[in-house]
Amino acid sequence: MSAGSGDHRAHMDGIYRYQRYVYDATRKHYLLGRDRMLDELQPPAGGTILEIGCGTGRNLVLAARRYPNARLYGFDISSEMLKTARASIARAGYGDRIVVAEGDATGFDAQAMFGRAQFDRVFISYALSMIPPWRQALAPALDAVAPGGRLHIVDFGQQAGWPRWFRAALFKWLAQFTVHPRADLEEALAAAAVEAGASLDFKRLYRGYSDYAVLTKRVPA
Repeated sequence: MSAGSGDHRAHMDGIYRYQRYVYDATRKHYLLGRDRMLDELQPPAGGTILEIGCGTGRNLVLAARRYPNARLYGFDISSEMLKTARASIARAGYGDRIVVAEGDATGFDAQAMFGRAQFDRVFISYALSMIPPWRQALAPALDAVAPGGRLHIVDFGQQAGWPRWFRAALFKWLAQFTVHPRADLEEALAAAAVEAGASLDFKRLYRGYSDYAVLTKRVPA
């Protein structure tokens, strides 16, 4: 683990040591597009799903309900968030279908963490805006997608369809939690898709409030 990763890990633990108790109750009002993304995962029968930056485990539990034949995996850099995730998974009764571990999105070994290197579906929900070297997370995420599989990403957009005062107020408030919407997300994903041999479908939801991307990895000829 690099010194930078260690600093970010400690920073995230500091933020979420207490916030984790109210995280899901508060974030449901403004982390828009998450449920649409979960609905569109649609893994194959008996497929596998990986969440990068799984936080409290909220998305993994909901995905387990939607896809009862899938096996799910997730990791997060914050050990504090993982405490809540493990408790939520156990409370929902999905301990036999969801496995979580501690890991860094900018460099992780899925084989070492979960005993498998690739997954039918990989998703990242409102995490890239919290990772300082966020571009470094794109290639590892795509590497974890099996041929023919998909990477789904949802995060804050640039608020193009909203008043400037709203954008300024939202960005100022998000910055207090070290959340920084990525203005060049589409361009970075397009470059990563070319490098990985994937196609990109990029949408701006809710008048630009959220960015939603689906990268589909081609099956080698």
